[in-house]
Amino acid sequence: MTSEWNHFALGEITELVIDYRGKTPKKLGGDWCKQGYRALSAKNIKTGRIVQAETIRYIDESLYRKWMKDEVQRGDILITSEAPFGQIFFWDSDEKIVLSQRLFCVRIKPEYDARFIYYYMTTPEFQSELDGRATGTTVIGLRQPELMKCIIRCPEIQEQKVIAAILSSIDAKIIANEKVNDNLQQQAFSVFDNLIANAENNDYTVSDYAFLNPKRTLAKNQVARSIDMSQLSTSGAFPSGWEMKPFNGGMRFTNGDTLLARITPCLENGKTAFIDFLDDGEVAFGSTEYIVLAPKNDTPPEMLYCLARYPAFVDYAVKNMNGSSGRQRVSAETVGQYRLPLFDKHSLVLFKEVVSPMFLKMRYNSLENMRLAELRDALLPKLMSGEIDVSAVQL
Repeated sequence: MTSEWNHFALGEITELVIDYRGKTPKKLGGDWCKQGYRALSAKNIKTGRIVQAETIRYIDESLYRKWMKDEVQRGDILITSEAPFGQIFFWDSDEKIVLSQRLFCVRIKPEYDARFIYYYMTTPEFQSELDGRATGTTVIGLRQPELMKCIIRCPEIQEQKVIAAILSSIDAKIIANEKVNDNLQQQAFSVFDNLIANAENNDYTVSDYAFLNPKRTLAKNQVARSIDMSQLSTSGAFPSGWEMKPFNGGMRFTNGDTLLARITPCLENGKTAFIDFLDDGEVAFGSTEYIVLAPKNDTPPEMLYCLARYPAFVDYAVKNMNGSSGRQRVSAETVGQYRLPLFDKHSLVLFKEVVSPMFLKMRYNSLENMRLAELRDALLPKLMSGEIDVSAVQL
C-alpha cells in the first residue's frame, strides 16, 4: 500500500528544472522560421500526447543555442503551467526541442524511475494537489516553487520500474496503432489525390455527392452516444471516444458520416471524424458546430472523409468563414458549393475497393486503442495505490 511507500516533495527528487517561459525569439534578437528546431508550447501538450502539431513553430540553430542553455533530454517530463494547466508529457526522444510558452521541463534524479514519476503525475491524487496549489481566476496557473512542493509517493526502485513497464507497454501499443493509422490515412489521401487528378472537369459540387446535415430522428432525452469536439483529433480518422448522454439538441449522425468542424480554429486545425462504429440503426449526436457529410447514392463514404481533409477544400472553407474574428464559421451551404469533378462510376468503385480495407484496419486499431486506454486508466490507480502488488515481478 502507498502508506508503506516513501513520500517526497517533487523538488527533492528533481535534478533539474528547465523554465524558459519568458523567452521569445524577439527578446533573443531572432524570429521564427519555417524549419529547424520545434518550439513546443502548452497548447501542444495534452497528457500523453503532442497535439495541434500544425501550430508548432520553429527556430534556427543560432537562436536555439541562445534559447536552450539547458537542453531537453530523453526521459524528461514536460508540464504545462497554464492554458491548459497540469498536462503532462514524457519526453521519449533524442530530438532537440525548444521550451516555449507556459511549459516546464523536469529532470528526475537517476535513482528514481522517471517514467514511474510521469505516470504518478497523471494520477487524480497528484492532479488534485496541482489544482490546490494553482492560483488565478480567469487563467489558472502554477508557479515553479509550488510545483516543486507537490508530493510524490513511490515504492522501491524495482517496483517503480515494474509499474512503469506495465503502463508504458500499453502506451507503446497505442502509439504503434496510431502510427499504422497515420500511414494508412496518408495512403488513402494519396488515392484520393489520384482520383481528383485523373478527372477532367469541375462540373459537380459537394452537394451532388453528399447530404449536408441530413435530418434524422432522435427523441429528446433519449440516451445516445455523444461525441464532443474535444474527442476529434486533428490528425486521426476516428473519434477518441464518446459518452452516453441524453439528447437535448445538436447534430445527429450515423455510420458512413464525416464530421467536419466548422468553427475557428477547429476547421483550420483539421478537426474531422469518420463515423463507422455505431450499432445498426443507431444515431449518435454532437455539437451544432459540426457539419455532417453523408454520402449520396454510390458515393463512397471514405471519399467524403478524404475530401474533408483535402488541402484545397480546407482552404476554400476557411476563406469563406463568416462572423467575428474570434468566432468565425463556415456554413453547410457554402461547403456544399465547393466544386468537384464528375467522377465516373468505375473510378468510384475502384477508389472504394482500395481504401475500404484501409479504413477497416484504422477502425480496428482505433477501437483497440480505446480499450487499451480504458485498461491503462483502470490499472493506473490500482498500481499507484499498491492495490496490485508487483513487488515479486521480475523484469
